[in-house]
Amino acid sequence: METLSIEKVSVARAGPPAPPPGAATLEGLSRLDDRALLRIIRAQPRASARRAAACELLVERHRNLVRACVQRYQRSPEPAEDLTQVGYVGLLKAINNFDPALGGSLAAYAQPCITGEIKRHFRDKRWQVHVERSMQERVLAARDATRALTQHLGRQPADADVAAHLGITQADLREARRADLVFQPASLDAPLAGRPDAATLADVLGGDDPGLQHTLDIQAVATHWGELPRREQKILLLRFYGDMTQAEIGHHLGISQMHVSRLLTHALTHLRHRLLDPPDPHPTPAPRLPRAS
Repeated sequence: METLSIEKVSVARAGPPAPPPGAATLEGLSRLDDRALLRIIRAQPRASARRAAACELLVERHRNLVRACVQRYQRSPEPAEDLTQVGYVGLLKAINNFDPALGGSLAAYAQPCITGEIKRHFRDKRWQVHVERSMQERVLAARDATRALTQHLGRQPADADVAAHLGITQADLREARRADLVFQPASLDAPLAGRPDAATLADVLGGDDPGLQHTLDIQAVATHWGELPRREQKILLLRFYGDMTQAEIGHHLGISQMHVSRLLTHALTHLRHRLLDPPDPHPTPAPRLPRAS
């Protein structure tokens, strides 16, 4: 005769194992339709196990709807798993907000909720720099239109096709294309395609030109150069391009060093005001100082 162990005897006396907590609730609710489950969700408190079970069943029934909404963004750089989780957030919001007494189906109500949640995720989490919301929506619309027209036309649509489909100008579409580049900027360390030396994008970018700012400054001075008297123009040229001292300039022009200092200060003050102060719509020439006797 077989000898039963203490463990086997205990199991035989105890009967079959008890189902996990909540299993009986799920089994009892699984026979209900969506409307009945939604009524339970609206009637039960949020901490209720029955409410949680009804919500779990609805999420399970509409998981394919979430996958279908995520499928539209399969070419997005965002991982599909992350978008699926975002889609489930939209589905839960739809379940909590949908009122079955108002008619309609949960699926019809949930689809725009799921899509809207995914679009908000792109708008708030994926843009690397700030882009206006209207432009973000135009970028997403241009992507959808490009995919739809590619399937309909059997070829890559031209900008004119996409613009006509969206009812916008080609200039607006080109602006949306440029904004789309912000969605996933290229790394400066990324290797350039077709370059045998494996150069990176940073290798071919130009650096700051130290002479550019000097050119801009000279152009700004040239704009108001004609407002100075000729003698003050000559003093500035002799001082800053001829590298002459004030005494040497005075000897060259036949005036005192003190008068050269006054003329130089007058010219520099005038240019400084013209360059740094708000522009005057009616500029007046600099007043001429009296000649030294």
